[in-house]
Amino acid sequence: MADTKPHLNLAFIGHVDHGKSTTVGRLMFETGAVDPHVIDEYKKEAASKGKATFEFAWVMDSLKEERERGVTIDIAHHRFDTAKFYFTVVDCPGHRDFVKNMITGASQADAAVLIVAVPDGVMAQTKEHVFLSRTLGVNQLVVAMNKIDATTPPYDEKRYNEVKEEVGKLLKMVGYKVDDIPFIPLSGLMGDNLAKASPNTPWYKGPTLLEALNNLKVPEKPTNLPLRVPVQDVYTISGVGTVPVGRVETGVMRKNDKIVFQPANVTGEVKSIEMHHEEVPEAFPGDNIGWNVRGVSKKDIRRGDVCGSVEKPPTVAKEFKAQIVVLQHPSAISAGYTPVFHCHTAQIACTLTAILAKLDPRSGAVKEENPAFIKAGDAAIIMVTPSKPMVIEPVKEIPQLGRFAIRDMGTTVAAGMCMSVVPR
Repeated sequence: MADTKPHLNLAFIGHVDHGKSTTVGRLMFETGAVDPHVIDEYKKEAASKGKATFEFAWVMDSLKEERERGVTIDIAHHRFDTAKFYFTVVDCPGHRDFVKNMITGASQADAAVLIVAVPDGVMAQTKEHVFLSRTLGVNQLVVAMNKIDATTPPYDEKRYNEVKEEVGKLLKMVGYKVDDIPFIPLSGLMGDNLAKASPNTPWYKGPTLLEALNNLKVPEKPTNLPLRVPVQDVYTISGVGTVPVGRVETGVMRKNDKIVFQPANVTGEVKSIEMHHEEVPEAFPGDNIGWNVRGVSKKDIRRGDVCGSVEKPPTVAKEFKAQIVVLQHPSAISAGYTPVFHCHTAQIACTLTAILAKLDPRSGAVKEENPAFIKAGDAAIIMVTPSKPMVIEPVKEIPQLGRFAIRDMGTTVAAGMCMSVVPR
C-alpha cells in the first residue's frame, strides 16, 4: 500500500535533559501514534522508580538502560502522522558521549526541531547540535522553547524573549535565516502549545508545534542530478544473483540501466529493482532499494562503494579540499593527522595533508592563512588524502555525497563538507 502523504524525516536535537524525548512522546500521544493506556502504565512505572514525569519520554526511550539513567543513547525511529505529512522521528541523543549517533540521525533528516529548555537557556550541546545540523545540511528548523511551565514565574514571557534572543544569535551565526524560524513556547510534559494553543501563554501568537510541522516543506527530490546510490550491503540471492542494497541519494535508477560501481570500477546492468519486497520499474531519491545487477559478482563490490550511471560515474578522489568545523579534540590537530572519515556509507582513514586557512565560524571569513594547527571550536579549510580509493563529491554539485563526519578515539572530532575534488 503506497502512502499518499509526503514523508519527512524529522530530527529532534538539543542539550541533554532539555526534554526531547518527553516532547516527542507527547507529540506521538497527541497525534494518536501511542495509546493513552500505554502512557498510564508508564506513568505508574515511572513513579515507582522515582522517575515521575518521565512517562512520555519512555515512549521513545525503550532501551532499559535509558530508563534507568534517564538519558537517550541510541537513535529511536518512530512514525507519526499529521494532517499533511507522515513523519519518521529520529530522536537524537543530546548527551555528549552520544554525538556520533546524533550525526547519523541528523544526516538523514529533512528538518529538525531544536529543543531548548527556557529555564536553562543555551547550553554546550545546544551549540554543538546547531553547528552539526547546519554542516550536515538540515535546512529547515523549528525551535521548541520547552519547559515554559517551569520558569519563575511560570509561563514567563520575559524569560522566553531572553532565551529566544540568545538562540537567535546562535542560529544567525551559523547561517540560518532566523525570521523564517518559529520559536514556540511549549511544555512537553503539560502539552502547552503542542497540538493546541495554550491559554497559559496568551502573549504568544504563533503556531503550535503541530502547525509548525505542517508548515514544513517537502525537500525537492534531486532527480535531475546524476544517479548516486551508496551501497550499504551486498547479498547473493540464489536464483537471482548479486543484490546490493542502499538508499538512492540522487538521480533515478531504471531497469536495464548501465551502471558502474566506484571505487571498485566494475560495470553492470540493472536487471530488477525491489523496494519493500515489491518489484518497481524505477527508484527515486529517498527510496531504500535492493537491485539485482547483471555482470557484477558479490566479491567485486562492498559497503562504501557508490553506484552511478556509466555516463556520469561517481567521482573517486585522489585528494580533496574540504571545510570543517572542529567539535572536540583533546589537543591540537595539525597536518599529518589521520582520523576516520564517515561519508555516505564509506568509513575510510584519511590524512589531513595541509591546513590552508582558519576561518571565523561566525562569518566564514579567513582569520589566518596556513595555520600550524587547529583546535576545538575552529573552522578551517583543509586538504585531505584518503588512505584508499573513496567516492566523494563537491557539496555544490551533489550535496548528498559531499558531507562527512570525522571520528577518532570513539568521538566525533569534526564535521565538514567537500569543496572540490582532484579525481584519480
